Amino acid sequence: MNWLENEVALITGAGSGLGLALVERFLEEGAQVAVLERSAEKVDALRSRFGAAVVAVQGDVRRYDDNARAVAAAVERFGKLDCFVGNAAVWDHAASLMDLTPEQLDNGFDELFSINVKGYLLGAKAAAPALIASQGSIIFTLSNSSFYPGGGGPLYTASKHAATGLIRELAYELAPKVRVNGVGPCGMASDLRGPASLGQDGLRIMDSRTPEGIASILPLQFFPQTADFTGPFVLLASRANNRTLSGVMINADAGLGIRGIRHAAGGLQL
Repeated sequence: MNWLENEVALITGAGSGLGLALVERFLEEGAQVAVLERSAEKVDALRSRFGAAVVAVQGDVRRYDDNARAVAAAVERFGKLDCFVGNAAVWDHAASLMDLTPEQLDNGFDELFSINVKGYLLGAKAAAPALIASQGSIIFTLSNSSFYPGGGGPLYTASKHAATGLIRELAYELAPKVRVNGVGPCGMASDLRGPASLGQDGLRIMDSRTPEGIASILPLQFFPQTADFTGPFVLLASRANNRTLSGVMINADAGLGIRGIRHAAGGLQL
Protein backbone atom coordinates (compact mmCIF):
# COMPACT_ATOMS: atom_id res chain seq x y z
CA MET A 1 0.00 0.00 0.00
CA ASN A 2 1.16 3.51 -0.80
CA TRP A 3 0.52 5.59 2.32
CA LEU A 4 0.77 8.96 0.57
CA GLU A 5 -1.22 8.21 -2.57
CA ASN A 6 -2.33 11.45 -4.27
CA GLU A 7 -0.90 13.59 -1.45
CA VAL A 8 1.14 16.68 -2.37
CA ALA A 9 4.23 17.57 -0.32
CA LEU A 10 6.61 20.53 -0.38
CA ILE A 11 10.07 19.78 1.05
CA THR A 12 12.75 22.41 1.67
CA GLY A 13 16.47 21.72 1.37
CA ALA A 14 15.77 18.58 -0.66
CA GLY A 15 18.63 18.70 -3.12
CA SER A 16 20.75 16.26 -1.11
CA GLY A 17 20.98 14.34 2.15
CA LEU A 18 17.84 13.69 4.17
CA GLY A 19 15.76 16.02 2.00
CA LEU A 20 16.59 14.04 -1.13
CA ALA A 21 15.86 10.77 0.67
CA LEU A 22 12.46 12.21 1.63
CA VAL A 23 11.74 13.11 -2.00
CA GLU A 24 12.55 9.54 -3.04
CA ARG A 25 10.47 7.96 -0.26
CA PHE A 26 7.47 10.26 -0.69
CA LEU A 27 7.43 9.47 -4.43
CA GLU A 28 7.60 5.75 -3.64
CA GLU A 29 4.64 6.19 -1.31
CA GLY A 30 2.57 7.75 -4.10
CA ALA A 31 2.97 11.45 -3.28
CA GLN A 32 3.54 14.31 -5.68
CA VAL A 33 6.47 16.44 -4.57
CA ALA A 34 7.68 20.03 -4.83
CA VAL A 35 11.06 21.21 -3.57
CA LEU A 36 12.52 24.54 -2.45
CA GLU A 37 16.30 24.36 -2.79
CA ARG A 38 18.91 27.14 -2.59
CA SER A 39 21.56 25.53 -4.83
CA ALA A 40 20.96 26.06 -8.56
CA GLU A 41 23.15 23.03 -9.27
CA LYS A 42 21.03 20.81 -7.04
CA VAL A 43 17.81 22.18 -8.58
CA ASP A 44 19.11 21.23 -12.03
CA ALA A 45 20.03 17.76 -10.74
CA LEU A 46 16.53 17.27 -9.32
CA ARG A 47 14.92 18.30 -12.59
CA SER A 48 17.23 16.03 -14.57
CA ARG A 49 16.66 13.04 -12.30
CA PHE A 50 12.93 13.27 -11.63
CA GLY A 51 11.59 15.26 -14.58
CA ALA A 52 7.95 16.30 -14.29
CA ALA A 53 7.45 14.12 -11.19
CA VAL A 54 9.03 16.84 -9.02
CA VAL A 55 8.57 20.61 -9.12
CA ALA A 56 11.95 22.08 -8.17
CA VAL A 57 12.08 25.77 -7.23
CA GLN A 58 15.33 27.61 -6.59
CA GLY A 59 15.14 29.92 -3.60
CA ASP A 60 16.21 30.68 -0.04
CA VAL A 61 14.08 29.62 2.95
CA ARG A 62 15.10 32.87 4.67
CA ARG A 63 12.94 34.84 2.22
CA TYR A 64 9.17 34.69 2.53
CA ASP A 65 8.67 35.40 -1.17
CA ASP A 66 10.73 32.33 -2.11
CA ASN A 67 8.68 30.14 0.20
CA ALA A 68 5.49 31.58 -1.29
CA ARG A 69 6.75 30.91 -4.83
CA ALA A 70 7.39 27.27 -3.96
CA VAL A 71 3.91 26.88 -2.46
CA ALA A 72 2.35 28.53 -5.51
CA ALA A 73 4.33 26.28 -7.86
CA ALA A 74 3.16 23.16 -6.00
CA VAL A 75 -0.48 24.25 -6.05
CA GLU A 76 -0.31 25.31 -9.69
CA ARG A 77 1.16 21.95 -10.79
CA PHE A 78 -0.72 19.60 -8.49
CA GLY A 79 -3.85 21.55 -7.51
CA LYS A 80 -3.30 21.53 -3.73
CA LEU A 81 -0.79 21.13 -0.91
CA ASP A 82 -1.16 18.48 1.81
CA CYS A 83 2.16 18.54 3.65
CA PHE A 84 4.93 21.06 4.23
CA VAL A 85 8.26 19.58 5.36
CA GLY A 86 10.65 22.21 6.75
CA ASN A 87 14.01 20.50 6.36
CA ALA A 88 16.66 23.02 5.23
CA ALA A 89 19.26 23.65 7.96
CA VAL A 90 22.90 24.28 8.75
CA TRP A 91 25.04 22.77 11.53
CA ASP A 92 27.73 24.53 13.57
CA HIS A 93 30.19 21.60 13.69
CA ALA A 94 29.96 21.67 17.48
CA ALA A 95 31.71 25.06 17.77
CA SER A 96 31.66 25.71 21.52
CA LEU A 97 31.05 28.93 23.40
CA MET A 98 34.74 29.19 24.24
CA ASP A 99 35.85 28.42 20.67
CA LEU A 100 33.83 31.26 19.13
CA THR A 101 34.90 34.88 19.07
CA PRO A 102 32.24 37.44 20.06
CA GLU A 103 31.89 38.41 16.39
CA GLN A 104 31.46 34.78 15.32
CA LEU A 105 28.89 34.26 18.05
CA ASP A 106 26.95 37.31 16.91
CA ASN A 107 27.03 36.56 13.19
CA GLY A 108 26.69 32.81 13.64
CA PHE A 109 23.55 33.26 15.72
CA ASP A 110 21.94 35.40 13.02
CA GLU A 111 22.75 32.92 10.26
CA LEU A 112 21.79 29.71 12.08
CA PHE A 113 18.56 31.10 13.46
CA SER A 114 17.59 32.70 10.15
CA ILE A 115 17.84 29.31 8.40
CA ASN A 116 17.01 26.79 11.14
CA VAL A 117 14.19 28.74 12.79
CA LYS A 118 13.01 31.63 10.62
CA GLY A 119 13.15 29.40 7.55
CA TYR A 120 10.67 27.02 9.18
CA LEU A 121 8.45 29.86 10.34
CA LEU A 122 8.33 31.58 6.95
CA GLY A 123 7.68 28.27 5.20
CA ALA A 124 4.82 27.50 7.55
CA LYS A 125 3.38 30.98 7.01
CA ALA A 126 3.50 30.59 3.23
CA ALA A 127 2.02 27.08 3.29
CA ALA A 128 -0.64 27.59 5.97
CA PRO A 129 -3.56 28.75 3.78
CA ALA A 130 -3.18 25.79 1.42
CA LEU A 131 -2.74 23.36 4.32
CA ILE A 132 -5.82 24.70 6.10
CA ALA A 133 -7.78 24.21 2.88
CA SER A 134 -6.59 20.59 2.56
CA GLN A 135 -6.58 19.90 6.33
CA GLY A 136 -2.99 18.77 5.93
CA SER A 137 0.15 18.73 8.02
CA ILE A 138 3.49 20.37 8.75
CA ILE A 139 6.61 18.39 9.67
CA PHE A 140 9.84 20.01 10.82
CA THR A 141 13.18 18.19 10.74
CA LEU A 142 14.61 18.40 14.25
CA SER A 143 17.75 16.75 15.67
CA ASN A 144 18.95 14.93 18.75
CA SER A 145 20.14 18.48 19.61
CA SER A 146 16.48 19.45 19.92
CA PHE A 147 16.29 17.40 23.12
CA TYR A 148 19.71 17.34 24.78
CA PRO A 149 23.22 18.81 24.44
CA GLY A 150 26.36 17.47 22.81
CA GLY A 151 25.14 17.08 19.22
CA GLY A 152 26.30 20.55 18.26
CA GLY A 153 27.48 23.79 19.80
CA PRO A 154 25.25 26.32 21.59
CA LEU A 155 24.14 27.98 18.35
CA TYR A 156 22.87 24.81 16.69
CA THR A 157 21.45 23.33 19.89
CA ALA A 158 19.56 26.53 20.68
CA SER A 159 18.15 26.74 17.15
CA LYS A 160 16.92 23.16 17.27
CA HIS A 161 15.40 23.62 20.71
CA ALA A 162 13.62 26.68 19.28
CA ALA A 163 12.14 24.51 16.54
CA THR A 164 10.41 22.36 19.16
CA GLY A 165 8.76 25.51 20.48
CA LEU A 166 7.57 26.34 16.97
CA ILE A 167 6.01 22.90 16.65
CA ARG A 168 4.08 23.24 19.90
CA GLU A 169 2.90 26.78 19.14
CA LEU A 170 1.88 26.09 15.55
CA ALA A 171 0.16 22.85 16.53
CA TYR A 172 -1.88 24.93 18.97
CA GLU A 173 -2.58 27.80 16.56
CA LEU A 174 -3.40 25.71 13.48
CA ALA A 175 -5.60 23.10 15.17
CA PRO A 176 -8.01 21.62 14.29
CA LYS A 177 -7.23 22.00 10.58
CA VAL A 178 -3.47 21.31 10.43
CA ARG A 179 -1.35 18.76 12.31
CA VAL A 180 2.16 20.01 13.19
CA ASN A 181 4.89 17.56 14.23
CA GLY A 182 8.64 16.95 14.05
CA VAL A 183 11.22 14.21 13.54
CA GLY A 184 14.61 14.42 15.28
CA PRO A 185 17.29 12.31 13.56
CA CYS A 186 20.74 11.62 14.94
CA GLY A 187 23.97 11.85 12.92
CA MET A 188 23.83 10.36 9.44
CA ALA A 189 25.50 10.30 6.04
CA SER A 190 24.43 13.77 4.94
CA ASP A 191 25.53 16.83 2.98
CA LEU A 192 24.61 19.07 5.95
CA ARG A 193 26.90 22.12 5.86
CA GLY A 194 28.06 24.73 8.33
CA PRO A 195 27.28 28.47 8.30
CA ALA A 196 29.26 30.83 6.09
CA SER A 197 29.63 33.23 9.03
CA LEU A 198 31.81 30.64 10.77
CA GLY A 199 33.73 29.81 7.61
CA GLN A 200 32.06 26.40 7.51
CA ASP A 201 29.90 26.64 4.38
CA GLY A 202 32.22 24.27 2.51
CA LEU A 203 32.42 21.85 5.43
CA ARG A 204 30.08 18.85 5.47
CA ILE A 205 29.05 17.00 8.61
CA MET A 206 31.13 14.00 7.56
CA ASP A 207 34.21 16.23 7.26
CA SER A 208 34.24 16.54 11.05
CA ARG A 209 32.66 13.20 11.97
CA THR A 210 33.34 9.62 10.90
CA PRO A 211 30.84 6.79 10.40
CA GLU A 212 32.64 4.81 13.08
CA GLY A 213 32.56 7.77 15.48
CA ILE A 214 28.81 8.27 15.01
CA ALA A 215 28.05 4.55 15.31
CA SER A 216 30.13 4.28 18.49
CA ILE A 217 27.99 6.73 20.46
CA LEU A 218 24.64 5.22 19.41
CA PRO A 219 23.16 2.46 21.57
CA LEU A 220 21.96 0.69 18.40
CA GLN A 221 25.61 0.71 17.21
CA PHE A 222 25.19 1.39 13.50
CA PHE A 223 25.79 4.29 11.14
CA PRO A 224 22.41 5.46 9.82
CA GLN A 225 21.78 6.30 6.20
CA THR A 226 19.41 9.11 5.28
CA ALA A 227 16.75 6.66 4.09
CA ASP A 228 16.64 5.14 7.60
CA PHE A 229 14.87 8.27 8.87
CA THR A 230 12.17 8.64 6.24
CA GLY A 231 9.65 6.28 7.85
CA PRO A 232 8.62 8.62 10.68
CA PHE A 233 8.00 11.40 8.15
CA VAL A 234 5.73 9.10 6.14
CA LEU A 235 3.88 8.15 9.32
CA LEU A 236 3.27 11.78 10.28
CA ALA A 237 2.28 12.83 6.75
CA SER A 238 -0.08 9.90 6.22
CA ARG A 239 -3.76 10.58 6.79
CA ALA A 240 -4.41 6.86 7.27
CA ASN A 241 -1.75 6.49 9.97
CA ASN A 242 -1.94 9.84 11.70
CA ARG A 243 -5.20 11.42 12.72
CA THR A 244 -4.18 11.82 16.35
CA LEU A 245 -0.61 13.11 16.49
CA SER A 246 -0.04 16.86 16.64
CA GLY A 247 2.57 18.74 18.62
CA VAL A 248 4.59 15.50 18.72
CA MET A 249 8.35 15.19 18.27
CA ILE A 250 9.59 11.73 17.24
CA ASN A 251 13.11 11.29 18.60
CA ALA A 252 14.64 9.08 15.88
CA ASP A 253 18.10 8.96 17.45
CA ALA A 254 19.01 5.24 17.36
CA GLY A 255 18.59 5.13 21.14
CA LEU A 256 20.93 8.05 21.89
CA GLY A 257 18.52 9.53 24.43
CA ILE A 258 18.96 6.47 26.63
CA ARG A 259 22.36 7.69 27.75
CA GLY A 260 23.20 10.98 25.98
CA ILE A 261 26.57 11.87 24.50
CA ARG A 262 29.65 11.43 26.66
CA HIS A 263 31.27 14.73 27.49
CA ALA A 264 34.89 15.54 28.30
CA ALA A 265 34.39 17.68 31.43
CA GLY A 266 36.12 21.06 31.14
CA GLY A 267 37.85 19.86 28.00
CA LEU A 268 39.58 16.98 29.85
CA GLN A 269 38.81 13.36 29.01
CA LEU A 270 37.92 11.58 32.24
